[in-house]
Amino acid sequence: MTPDKKKPSLLQALIPIVVLIALLSTNVIVLGTDATNGANQIGLLLAAAVAGIVSVRLGYTWGDIEKSMLKSINSAMGAMLILLMIGSLSGTWLLSGIVPAMIYYGLKILNPTIFLFAACIACAVVSLATGSSWTTVATIGIALLGIGKALGLHEGVIAGAIVSGAYFGDKMSPLSDTTNLAPAMAGTDLFTHIKYMVVTTVPSIGLTLIIFLIWGFVQDTSAVTTNTDSVLRTIENSFNLNPLLFIVPAVVVYLIVKKMPALPALLIGSLLGGIFAVIFQPDVVNQISGIEGNYLESSFTAVMRALTTTINVQTDNQMITDLLTGRGMAGMLNTIWLILTAMIFGGVMESCGLLHRIAEEIIRFAHSTGSLVASTAATCVFFNVTASDQYMAIAVPGRMFANTYRERGYKPELLSRTLEDSGTVTSVLVPWNTCGATQAGVLGVATMAYAPYTFFCLISPFMTVLQAYLNYKIRRINDVSPQQA
Repeated sequence: MTPDKKKPSLLQALIPIVVLIALLSTNVIVLGTDATNGANQIGLLLAAAVAGIVSVRLGYTWGDIEKSMLKSINSAMGAMLILLMIGSLSGTWLLSGIVPAMIYYGLKILNPTIFLFAACIACAVVSLATGSSWTTVATIGIALLGIGKALGLHEGVIAGAIVSGAYFGDKMSPLSDTTNLAPAMAGTDLFTHIKYMVVTTVPSIGLTLIIFLIWGFVQDTSAVTTNTDSVLRTIENSFNLNPLLFIVPAVVVYLIVKKMPALPALLIGSLLGGIFAVIFQPDVVNQISGIEGNYLESSFTAVMRALTTTINVQTDNQMITDLLTGRGMAGMLNTIWLILTAMIFGGVMESCGLLHRIAEEIIRFAHSTGSLVASTAATCVFFNVTASDQYMAIAVPGRMFANTYRERGYKPELLSRTLEDSGTVTSVLVPWNTCGATQAGVLGVATMAYAPYTFFCLISPFMTVLQAYLNYKIRRINDVSPQQA
């Protein structure tokens, strides 16, 4: 830090946070669920402006602030591009009948009693294989949401089961970017990190599955059978449910398992969805395009609409018509707007060390093993809320706490596990975080609607703190072997 630039005080660092909380709270109270349609974005920008004023008073120039904002936005650019591709994929997979076929066969196989339990497991398996919670939610997650809604379940609970399973798999997969980032920040290796996470992660997912299983047995399913039969008939009458449609999702999963980056894999999935729509769903294609007599023109028009804008497949059942909606790229723009403004706020807060100053204060209160882990977890959550990005919520606390853990005699995997148990999983619970905004945008379910039911993400931070306070399997540098920790 140059002499003309001052270190912020704790009060100065907290001012933008207080302003942001006040603005977001006002938006929710006055506008309710409409707050994410622009009001929260303006709130983030105004809070960023306040942070900018603090930065200038500390001696930072507009150039310093702008550079930090652009760096922050650039870090989320990949996520925003993936969002656009997910929008296109959801559109062509609807047009081609892939999602309706998943819903149809899912309704044939699953029943309301075990649905939440099974949905969580299915998403966990796919996410573990692909290393991507985002891809899991955007593919099998969308289909499962449709199945659950057709079964008469609350969309927030369904989304909670989907996100819980997806984030368990993402957290434990060696293919996941966050699972690689956490040990890199803490100073341990990937597989030591994954093995050590089992101690906290398996109990967390176990409790989650028990909750969803009990939920299924106690819910009232008396009206479900009639509703399900109606949904099955409507889908049968509206689409050609050819089993060959499942080639497309199989190809996407295969590409990601083979470590193809998500962006080209999703693009291929979107284009294949368009091709399969032209081959298998001529009636749906003509309905979406509104063109008769020229199938080439009709196909081009329908596929382009599915890729870019919101489409609805009209049926004789209004509930199914609402269900069969593809959002296209345009449907993701509001989410991207939210991410952009969140990253601007995070960038300004980072530019003059406001976030770092608050985190420093937290470390001062960490004395015991439990309080150190709790402080780390709280810092990760804090960065998810303020920096609006799970990578910053892992990377910054990882850099901050690494020396402290080492100096106090703890092995680095204790830090890396804590970063994932609190940084990775809580990102999806914050509406303006890249993860929370993305999953809400992809599923069409508000973050606050599914957050109370995302039990795995809620339990994980408490599980890691609880075990630390109980001193259970805490690895120390002077241990003879990891098994004795």
